[in-house]
Amino acid sequence: STKCLGNVMRVDVGPLGGKLLEVDRPSGERHDIHLPSKLFCSKCGNKTGHFIFCDLQKDEAFTTAFQLRFHGSQLAEDEIYQMAETCHYTAWACREIICDHNYMEVSVKRAAPDNYVLPKNPIPEARAIMTTITFFTPAEKVMKVIDAQRSGHGIANTPKRLVLRSPKTSPETYTQNVAGVPMLVVKTSTVFEKKWLVTRIDAAAACPIQEGSVFFTADTITWYLPRRIDPLISFGQPKLLEVYMGIDGQRLDAAEIEARRYSLTVTDTYIISVIPIGAVGGYYKSHVQDGQYHISYTVEPMIEMFWTEDATHEGTRYKVFFPITTPLLPRPPQVTDRESLHTERVFKLELGYFCPDVALVNITFPSEVLSVTECRARGINVLEHMSPNSSYKVFTLEVPFTDPVVQQTSQEGATVYSLHLVFGLVVLDDFAPFSHAAYVQATLENIVPPSVSGGCDYQNFYVLVKYGTQGLNFQTAVGKQILTQSLAQQYGFAENGTHFSFVVPFFDPAVELSSIKSRLDVTLRNLETNTIIKEFSVACNFISSLTECFPNGTMTALAVKLESVPGLNPSQLTLRDPTCGPTYSDERYAYFVFTGNSCGTTRKFLPNMMMYENEISLPDELGAKRASNSEEPEYELKVSCYYDINTTYAVAFQPRQRRNEPYAENAKGQLQVAMRLALDDSYSVFHRVEDYPITKYLQQPLYFEVELLTPASPEVSVELENCWATLDQDRTSRPRWNLIINGCANPVDQYQVIFHPVWTDARVQYPSHFKRFEVKMFAFAQDQEDLSRQLFVHCDVMICDARNPLGGVCNGQCMNPDNGNKDFSLIETDLVHCKLQTI
Repeated sequence: STKCLGNVMRVDVGPLGGKLLEVDRPSGERHDIHLPSKLFCSKCGNKTGHFIFCDLQKDEAFTTAFQLRFHGSQLAEDEIYQMAETCHYTAWACREIICDHNYMEVSVKRAAPDNYVLPKNPIPEARAIMTTITFFTPAEKVMKVIDAQRSGHGIANTPKRLVLRSPKTSPETYTQNVAGVPMLVVKTSTVFEKKWLVTRIDAAAACPIQEGSVFFTADTITWYLPRRIDPLISFGQPKLLEVYMGIDGQRLDAAEIEARRYSLTVTDTYIISVIPIGAVGGYYKSHVQDGQYHISYTVEPMIEMFWTEDATHEGTRYKVFFPITTPLLPRPPQVTDRESLHTERVFKLELGYFCPDVALVNITFPSEVLSVTECRARGINVLEHMSPNSSYKVFTLEVPFTDPVVQQTSQEGATVYSLHLVFGLVVLDDFAPFSHAAYVQATLENIVPPSVSGGCDYQNFYVLVKYGTQGLNFQTAVGKQILTQSLAQQYGFAENGTHFSFVVPFFDPAVELSSIKSRLDVTLRNLETNTIIKEFSVACNFISSLTECFPNGTMTALAVKLESVPGLNPSQLTLRDPTCGPTYSDERYAYFVFTGNSCGTTRKFLPNMMMYENEISLPDELGAKRASNSEEPEYELKVSCYYDINTTYAVAFQPRQRRNEPYAENAKGQLQVAMRLALDDSYSVFHRVEDYPITKYLQQPLYFEVELLTPASPEVSVELENCWATLDQDRTSRPRWNLIINGCANPVDQYQVIFHPVWTDARVQYPSHFKRFEVKMFAFAQDQEDLSRQLFVHCDVMICDARNPLGGVCNGQCMNPDNGNKDFSLIETDLVHCKLQTI
């Protein structure tokens, strides 16, 4: 950036960060600068990080143009900046003095001889020429002007002014104590010659030195500038008319000074400036000294004064640009461990505070050195944070306790986590490395979280919840329900201080039901955060096996309702023989018990074994009706049992003497049941055996009678369980049509069976030994074109204890078809059939 500061222009290009800077003037003059050298191109007033060029060809405006070129090992290619600026300066004082970083400049008005008037159009030959200059050190030292310029002094003139610029390090300057403040002084007298005239012009400048004029405390910088600068006073007492304070060459008004907490005080002896360390307008810089981190604060105040002298009444404008840098201040880095995060099992460290010119390079752990990128790749989070005003930065580091760099040791009831590390840092501008070691430790009580366990039997889920070391500080959910007090009572909740238990039935709404397995979900949640502490599921089979085969030929099968057939009623399932329904059923499954020679079970010989096979499905008429009303697939389950043919078993036995006399027990006996067809509903005349097959018309009634012939006891009764018709004499053949199901008329039959009562008469001694029913003559659908085929009717009957009917069909026609319980004291007869022929 460029600034016009009075009669000079300033270009600010710093800081350079160790790079090379090349300055090209339009005239081709070139200056190479490498920081931190102190003497640069004094002729043009160039300084560290700043360059001041003067071009006083005119007294009211000056223009300069130049080129800045940056180059060095840190850049891929040169960076070039073209600079040009024109500055206007019309309010010249009789004497202008500027004190900058590395030079002093004085500009004085050239006085003409008495009664001398400059010509309106002077020719160049008439101009006075500077020939010699005398430096007072304080001893006189005479030099030709051209020699002085070659030694680094800048000397120039216009028709109205003389400008002298001298490096502060020039041997022609000397130090003088002014009111206790050491100042660098340059005093000259320049000779101008013309053919008929010799003129001498005196010029002097005095600038303060930091040592002796600046004082530091822990919080402030105080700068003392003499109010009366004796080397610049020629005659009499000076009169101070104006005093201004500024920063970086820019004046500040009173409000800005107060806002920045600066102060400016003018006494009889001094002009005193006080600046707080760290105030706005300055900046911090990092340093490394003896491997330790230090900082310095730099600020560039400006004091501008204007005074006149009584004798001459000529004014002097005095301006000082005075960069001040504090001594190095030790700033040991601080590591802060946020212990509140230990419960989350992570170290979170804050390392600070640093100036913005510091970077974190790597971290050294006891077992390895990791760069910042490597740390992040393995889950160690490293971040850099800048303050809102970008005045300082901190680094944060998050290391999980599970990382291998964290050491773990066990104590009684607790675990100690420790972390040793060394931060590797660097100051960017100087590439100066330094490090900081840290050690952090966390001791955590060995926390045992809550746990859930459980199991089940064929009826219930059993759940046990242990509290752990934190006690009962969680909320329990059973399925999707919160375990409230009322729900806990329903589940038989029991608690003893360290754990609690409860029992959930299989059919509770909290249980997730499926075909064979059921699942109960138990969830424990944190009361404060509602986060899940523990999830547990108990999954159980409610039956151990779908098929069981017993040595005595008994077979059992479990038909499970599947999700693909949600509309299935398991109680309606049967074996191949539709009269063989389930022994037990509910809304989820049906359980069958049968033998290898019943219910349509088939037998097949295989090598070294015999296979008995049956099928579980819906009866034909129910399956057809269901298929017409639903898109669900048909349900069919094949049941198979395999028995070894040639297997020898060793049976051990030991005889013993009989203790009691033999006695009789209830057992099966021989029963005789007859089924006949009556000519009419009087049931007095019946068809003879030789009459079969009998020809009947469709819809003509058929009158059937079933009689228990033996035993002739009033204590037993006969009941119809199932009756059906087939096209073949084989009772298990297909197709079949059910007439009576579980003692009741087939509900889907359009012409249902009609049951007729039985009364005592000459032929009927015990009405309980008889059952009579009427059926309308029909034909199977596939026989509509040919009605000459025979029709066979079959019935299964139950022999019941008339004194103590236990249920089922023994309770009398008609039983409830939904009740599949058949665990009765009864005797089951084999089928009875008759033959009919339809026309």
